[in-house]
Amino acid sequence: MADLVSRSIPLPGVTGTASVDYIAYEPGNDRVWVPVGETGSVDVLDIASSQFRSVNGFKTADREVRGKKRVMGPSAVSVGRGVVYVGNRATGEVCVVDAKLLTLGSCLALPQATDGVAYVASAREVWVTTPRDHSLAVLEASDPALLKAKSVVKVEGETEGYAIDETRGRFFTNLEDQDRTVVVNLKTHEVEAVWKPGCGEAGPRGVAVDPVRDFVFVACTDHVQALDAGHDGALLGRLDTGSGVDNVDYLGSRSLLYVAAARAARLTIAKVDEGGHFAIVATGPTAEGARNAVADANGNAYLGDPGSGRLLVVPFTP
Repeated sequence: MADLVSRSIPLPGVTGTASVDYIAYEPGNDRVWVPVGETGSVDVLDIASSQFRSVNGFKTADREVRGKKRVMGPSAVSVGRGVVYVGNRATGEVCVVDAKLLTLGSCLALPQATDGVAYVASAREVWVTTPRDHSLAVLEASDPALLKAKSVVKVEGETEGYAIDETRGRFFTNLEDQDRTVVVNLKTHEVEAVWKPGCGEAGPRGVAVDPVRDFVFVACTDHVQALDAGHDGALLGRLDTGSGVDNVDYLGSRSLLYVAAARAARLTIAKVDEGGHFAIVATGPTAEGARNAVADANGNAYLGDPGSGRLLVVPFTP
């Protein structure tokens, strides 16, 4: 088992803490996109040079969270066709960024607060988790630069996390307050199934999918469970990771799951076998609060360190 060692890159314009949630890897240009609420920007890391360029101009707003004031702004990123879609928690907007020019384009305001943002290439749609409304907002993206409201998928709880299986035409999200995982048909926008992952009172958080083997990985707050999507979400395997798990990432080309535990300040990389069982191949310390790791095409990991306003880079060769 390999021991992981991280290095850090300061986020532009951040002098203290920073709100970093859903970051994204862009395979076409080998970049990592990091939305930062405090600076109202999305910082784009060129992996080869380790240099950031920033997309500025996103709106911000002061919000009270657990008795403390906090600046909110861009918080989620999803890579589309020549554009990148950014969810703004301060305004309930989903904005379009030109991926070549790195300029902010049009924004579509939703009637409810946004959380996760996911581009569905086969349908040319953007799906947005809107937990307060107990729903998923589906946006038309046939013109990549101009989003339009299309439909709303109502569910029975607070949506958290997302994953897409374009092969079978399914969208997955969790209901954090109900300890449920929901399967939605991408074409009909109808709920096909509801599973109980068994995360307990704290509920499930992130979700990822292996479309080749029809596995769904559901993150609980201190472990991840592999579910068999072909058999009503039956439990296959469990990976203990330490507490503070939120979103997870899966590198299908290497059958590797990446899990950052924020409270345990630890990153775990595990191999998934044909039966849906986990074997830890690498682990190492990160920073308290560091979560939502994403992997690049070569297997390296990236995760935000909100406590110090940095991006952590964790080299790993599978």
